[in-house]
Amino acid sequence: MGVYPDVTLSVARNKRYEARKLLSNDVDPAMLKQVTKRASRVSAENSFEAIAREWYAKFSGEWVPSHGEKIIRRLERDLFPWIGKRPIAEITAPELLAVLRRIENRGALDTAHRAHQNCGQVFRYAIATGRAERDPSPDLRGALPPAGYSGSS
Repeated sequence: MGVYPDVTLSVARNKRYEARKLLSNDVDPAMLKQVTKRASRVSAENSFEAIAREWYAKFSGEWVPSHGEKIIRRLERDLFPWIGKRPIAEITAPELLAVLRRIENRGALDTAHRAHQNCGQVFRYAIATGRAERDPSPDLRGALPPAGYSGSS
């Protein structure tokens, strides 16, 4: 339950109550804790950031160094803060669009298009390595204005 005084008596009682509830439903609390811990570790290994970094490490050797630096900087600055921790298989097209809109709204439309392209590459890599079922990036085709679009007539 924890060590006193880090865990108060009332918190320990609540934890005991929850454990008893699980046991009454034929669920072993220790086993549940192990399964939950394992699931969170697998989820972290299959996060967008983890897979994007793996993809980058695999293919960056084929690129001119300045190109690779731009890609990793774009991923770290524009994508990882918003979807980096998310399991890649759970990322939806609207969620990805929200991230791309953040880039677009700061006036970096070309960067938004390039980030969109990089996301598609990462998703396809995740599919090829069995960690995602589909790539939501093609669903966003036409959702961003064309690069070079000024927005005024």
